[in-house]
Amino acid sequence: MHKHCFKFLLLCFLLAGCTVKPVPAPQNSIAKLSKTLRSLDNTIPSKEAMLLSHDVFEETTRLTKSFKLTSPPWFHNFLVNIGLKEKGLCYHWSDALYMYLSKKQYPHFEFHLVGANIGEYFFEHNALVITAKGSKVLEGVIIDPWRNSGKLYFSKVREDTKYRWEHRASRGCKRYLKR
Repeated sequence: MHKHCFKFLLLCFLLAGCTVKPVPAPQNSIAKLSKTLRSLDNTIPSKEAMLLSHDVFEETTRLTKSFKLTSPPWFHNFLVNIGLKEKGLCYHWSDALYMYLSKKQYPHFEFHLVGANIGEYFFEHNALVITAKGSKVLEGVIIDPWRNSGKLYFSKVREDTKYRWEHRASRGCKRYLKR
């Protein structure tokens, strides 16, 4: 009897996870992303970079709610893979952000889908890259809300030492990787 109770409690604990409550991004984070985006090219207007930064954070918050996110990310993936959650895998994030941002007007920016460890089931990871118009993907900024369970991670692609990113033009991107 005790073995069954223990197994049941263990299963409940494993399936519970921590639900992520989305919180609006602090203004300093929005400003930091805007500054990072402006650093891609000195012709990028501050107003456009700030608008894009705000939109990235706002859509990340909306997706966190929509995906009913659970933390940590690998646990949320488990729940999606067994059918208890509908969405929230890394490619759901990158695709949703790509589609959302591609529909908006940002004349100085382009958006690209990237992946790391492509084809490795447990290790593949996908994200979005924002570049200055006409720039190389590897000179852009990684946008990765999956990595920290809805808390937006961003950095220059070359500064993100956790992953070796590759352009995923075959997944719908408009431009190919230029090296």
